[in-house]
Amino acid sequence: MSEISPLQPIPVPPTPRKNANAIELIAGSIGGASQVLTGQPLDTLKTRAQTAPKGQFKNTLDIFTTTVRNEGFLALYKGMLSPLLGIAAVNSLLFTAYGASRRIVSPYPDLSIAQVATAGAMAGAANAVLASPVEMFKIRMQGQYGGSGDKKLSGVVGDMWNQYGLKNGIMRGYWITFVREIPAYAGFYAGYETSKRWFTKHYYPNPVPVWATLTSGALGGVAYWLACYPLDVIKSRVQLSKIPPLKGHWLSGGYINHEFRAILQEGGIRALYRGLTPSLLRAVPAAGATFLAYEVAKEYIIDHNLL
Repeated sequence: MSEISPLQPIPVPPTPRKNANAIELIAGSIGGASQVLTGQPLDTLKTRAQTAPKGQFKNTLDIFTTTVRNEGFLALYKGMLSPLLGIAAVNSLLFTAYGASRRIVSPYPDLSIAQVATAGAMAGAANAVLASPVEMFKIRMQGQYGGSGDKKLSGVVGDMWNQYGLKNGIMRGYWITFVREIPAYAGFYAGYETSKRWFTKHYYPNPVPVWATLTSGALGGVAYWLACYPLDVIKSRVQLSKIPPLKGHWLSGGYINHEFRAILQEGGIRALYRGLTPSLLRAVPAAGATFLAYEVAKEYIIDHNLL
């Protein structure tokens, strides 16, 4: 008679850390501020490449030289106040939603890369409600070229509210932002985790060096843009437009499909990738700084029992 093997104990999911959401809120806001401070100039070049009339600029270098010559170097930081003020809320929501989404996807901390991407997509969907207005105001500030009619952030906010209200003003482009954020943050977190796990395995049992964390963050940022860039071009044009988008938000018959077709008609497939080079260049320092600041802040809070 064969022996019956004893039953293996069922692993018990770890108890979630107390104040985990608060820790992610604070660390996320610090990471977000780092992202804005390191990436704003290249973000301005990206937005102008996406939204400038055809033929206004030759290439990214021409955008840079023209902007600095006509408006001064600080023009590269146009629109920074909007994300800098709002990025604390945006990234706090993003990292908190990501932490919560990880726990929804699996009660165990060691997720597969596919599960990480799923949690990232869920976090991106939740993040759109704040990312949409913050980015819309930033884009409208960046779309000013130093003329006499240029307005401060307060003037841009006031005009959008007074002329168009909440839906077509403050929240203009929400649905294209929602659609963009899902693949974007699936790529963002999957790229970061894939690289980070490779470095962790390579350096085990020693801690991962700072440069490796920066590299992992940079790869996450590159994956973000590669996963969503044409959608970002559509979003920038919708949010900078002088008139509200068409009614409808999904692909069939709505403004996303309308703007997509308009871009193809104007410049073909290449027009959907205008500004990709400065976006990828920006992703390296900006996303690297985001994840490094987030990880350092989170580790510091936990190690010192601040919450």
